[in-house]
Amino acid sequence: MIDFEQLTEDVKDVALKAGAFLVEQRTHFHREAVESKRAHDYVSYVDKQSEKLIVNQLREILPQAGFIAEEGTAQLHAEPYCWLVDPLDGTTNFIHNNAPYCVSIGLRDKTGMLLGVVYECTRGELFWANKNSPAYLNDDVIHVSDIDDMDSAFIQLGFPYDAERYRPFAVPLVNRLYGRVGGLRLMGSAAAETCYLAAGRFEARIEAFLGPWDIGAGSIILKQAGGKTTDFDGGEGWMDGSRVLSTNGKLHDQLLTVIQECRKGASLENIL
Repeated sequence: MIDFEQLTEDVKDVALKAGAFLVEQRTHFHREAVESKRAHDYVSYVDKQSEKLIVNQLREILPQAGFIAEEGTAQLHAEPYCWLVDPLDGTTNFIHNNAPYCVSIGLRDKTGMLLGVVYECTRGELFWANKNSPAYLNDDVIHVSDIDDMDSAFIQLGFPYDAERYRPFAVPLVNRLYGRVGGLRLMGSAAAETCYLAAGRFEARIEAFLGPWDIGAGSIILKQAGGKTTDFDGGEGWMDGSRVLSTNGKLHDQLLTVIQECRKGASLENIL
């Protein structure tokens, strides 16, 4: 039987250590160290070393768990648990010395997310929750906002790297929301942004073509803060990151309607 309270404390410590490594590396980081994984999608030795640091420590904490990690660590067979690790979410922000960027560590079993820890390095904010706890920012319990009207909604959008595939949906989505909601933002770190939503700083976030490491930890933090995550059809297909709508719960149905309108208009039923 897993002691989730102790396990969460252990994972918080891992995230803080990895975050300290990122902050220290940023002080002397040079853009010449950057590699391209694909168009406009970057990685550096910092991502890779951070992942190695995190994975090695998590293996000691819970040896029976497998891994899905952004920079290539994969160990999935019959393990009852799986770590979802993004060692540096917001790499492009990190490269340009911009905020936010973070460490994201989640744990799931075959039924769903069990715990999540996200350390946002630029603000020194540690977000965390497990299935038995409220959601926290550092030592304070957090909740989603109570905003329930679109005119006041502060909404985050994500523009994935697969621009040609996403643009036919993104353009009508922006056109549908711009000037009709309280504000739109594009921040560049899905994990951090989901936690900002959990803390009541935003009301919703919409993006597709993510990885499970991008949204695993943040999703349980958001859930325990009173929020909601689904795919673009309102179902459970979001866990692979392919189509993710995260909200405070109050605006979820309204935004699902907006998404359906944009999908239909862009003839993307079989893509998104």
